[in-house]
Parts: sequence; C-alpha cells; structure tokens
Amino acid sequence: MSKTKLIGPFTQLLPMTGLPLKGALHDDQLPIISNGGILVFEGKIQKIGVFEDLKSPDVEVHPIKEKAVCLPGFIDAHTHICFGGSRARDYAMRNAGVSYLEIAKAGGGIWDTVTQTRKASQSMLEDGIVQRSKEHLRKGITTMEVKSGYGLSVDEELKMLRAIKMANKNIQMDLIPTCLAAHMKPKDWTGEGDYLDEIVALLFPILKAENLASRIDAFVEESAFSPKEVAPYFTEAENMGFSITVHADQFTTGGSEVAVRFGAVSADHLEASTAKEIELLAHSNVIATALPGASLGLGCDFTPARRILDAGGALAIASDHNPGSAPMGDLLTQASILGTFEKLSNTEVLSGMTFRAAAALELNDRGTLKPGNLADFITFPTENYQDITYHQGQLQPDSVWKNGKQVFERN
Repeated sequence: MSKTKLIGPFTQLLPMTGLPLKGALHDDQLPIISNGGILVFEGKIQKIGVFEDLKSPDVEVHPIKEKAVCLPGFIDAHTHICFGGSRARDYAMRNAGVSYLEIAKAGGGIWDTVTQTRKASQSMLEDGIVQRSKEHLRKGITTMEVKSGYGLSVDEELKMLRAIKMANKNIQMDLIPTCLAAHMKPKDWTGEGDYLDEIVALLFPILKAENLASRIDAFVEESAFSPKEVAPYFTEAENMGFSITVHADQFTTGGSEVAVRFGAVSADHLEASTAKEIELLAHSNVIATALPGASLGLGCDFTPARRILDAGGALAIASDHNPGSAPMGDLLTQASILGTFEKLSNTEVLSGMTFRAAAALELNDRGTLKPGNLADFITFPTENYQDITYHQGQLQPDSVWKNGKQVFERN
C-alpha cells in the first residue's frame, strides 16, 4: 500500500502559486516558504508547508541535501527534438553572414532537415528523442512539447508522431505532441489539389484514431504559409476538435493576428511583433511564447518580452530546440539571457518556464506546487533562488522529481 512521503526540508520552497497568468510580475510577489516540505501521495502533491509542521508518524520522510531551493519542474512548451541529421553547415554559413532565407535557397534550412529526417527510420527517430529528452530532464525539464514538421507528407508526418508517442513510453518525463505538418510547403509536392487539403483529409483523421496529437501548428510566414492559406486549414482543425498554436511573427508580422482570430492557445516566436501585434495579443487569451534560443541561433532580436508583459500579455519561455535555428536546447540558459536583455524579473522568468508554460500547453495539473497537482519538482544546490538566473544556466538542478519519484540526482 502506498505511503505518504514527506520530502524536504528545502531552504526555500517556491510553489509559484497565487500569481496572475497575465501581465508583469515583481519579485516581491513571489511566495517563498522557508524550510519547506512537500507531502506526496501516489504521485500527486497532498500538501505543502513548513517541513516541521508536516511531520507525523504516518509519513515517510525523504530528506534533502543540506541546502536546496525547490520549485516546480520546468515545462518546455516549444521544441522540435524529433529530427534526423545536423545543420552545422547552416550555422557556420549564418555566422559568415549568409541570411536564413539565403541558406534555405541554397539547399539548407528546414528542407535539409526534412531530407535527413525522411531517411531516418522510426526507431532512429525514437532513439534521438529519448537521448535528447534525457538531456533536458537533467536540466530540470519534466514536461516537454515536441513537434512533427520535418516529414511534410502524410506518411512521414505519421512516422514522426508515432516516434514521439513511442519515445514517451521510454522516458521519465511527459512529451506533449504537436502536429506541424504545415511547417513549409514541401518542395516535392506532386499531389492533386492543395497540400494542406490533403493533410486535413488524410492525416487529421489518423491523428484522432491513433491519439497521436491533439494540437495543430502552422508556420505563418512569407517562406511558409500566408494567413489566407492557413485560415481554412485552422478552420478544419477547429471543427475536428484540435487545439491550435501558431509559429507567428518570426521574420514578418501576420501570424499573431491569425492566432488571435482563431483563439489559438499560443503564438510562438514574435521577434518581429510591433506595437500593434503586442496590443492584439495582450487583449486576447493567447499565450505569447518567447523562443530566445532561436534569437541566439540566428543572431536576431529577442521577442519583445518586456513590452508584452507591460501591455498585460501572458509570456511563456521555451527553448525551440531544433537542429537549425536553435541547436543549444538549454532552456534555463536561454531564459536567463532573455531576462538580461529584456529586463525581466526573476519571477517573470521562472513563471515563463512553469505555470505560464503549462498554460501554453493547456495543462492545469502542473507548473505550480499545490495540492492535487503532479508532484513534479526540481531542486537547486543553493540557499537563494536568485542564484538560478544569476548563474545563467551554469547552476544546474541537483535533483529532479517526476510524479513524486526522484528520476535524477547530480553527483
């Protein structure tokens, strides 16, 4: 029979509760429990509070190292970690002054990864996802979104999404799949009619039948799909009960307006967003997801995170881990750097990787430490939570807990 576990004491316990989903946040709003503890029963949080107050003869104590800051497990709400091959050549070309679009025209870019991903077997893709997921887990990620989008045909997109589903069974974190069949127009498209029409007719029903994804994404950009082209695609997705998310305003605007129009869960990228788009997002329920890894990989402006928050928007922060524009795949480092350039408070940075990221994935059972939520949490070897962003990703979690079980400990 399961027994209630008391985990702690934590020098500082940051439950990330009681904070608003939208708008700016100040560090004096951050709840901190000194010498805190977490009661866990059957993978969920039963209670949090002062460690000594939670002790009783009926609980099994799991002591923590002498000093530790505890907070919810990080949630990475936007990644592309299902892929084949490498784009190191692209990275070198960009640093030599060649633009993203010029690289694509020269045979690099997304289509290069499509070619390499198509050559990979489903089992090879599964192995890659598992290996990358384990790296993210060690960095404190307990839930991670993973997109398709490097298949760009019905069969190849299915291969990717099946690989994501199978990989999820072999790792100690949760993967949230998203169908990004509308990543770009396939260069080898020879079918009758429109590519997106075929995806709707042939792929969407299988996603439902095999429970491969409940989320549909599209890249709204001059090099991919226009707002006019994706409108009927998203309409069909909505009619079939899929949630919508959008790659928006990365190089040109238009995508965020589509996201608001269709009530998307999130609009991701937003590096090109102007005051118009910021106000539009802030007055909607769309989560604005910043992807600082893409800005670092491409050498372009960051998402205007400060202006989005000050306008009253909700800001999540994700890694965009992918082989082309964001190969680093280190959420904490990227978020810390974004905080420096965009002047974000620690509370805004940590919120963007916890409960606001959970909202970007429509997950209401994680992102905060409160009774009834999953017991997903991480600890850092410090007495002061400010050290987490201060060290810009160099201070790593020393333990990771998923569903109340310790799944990683740093020696």
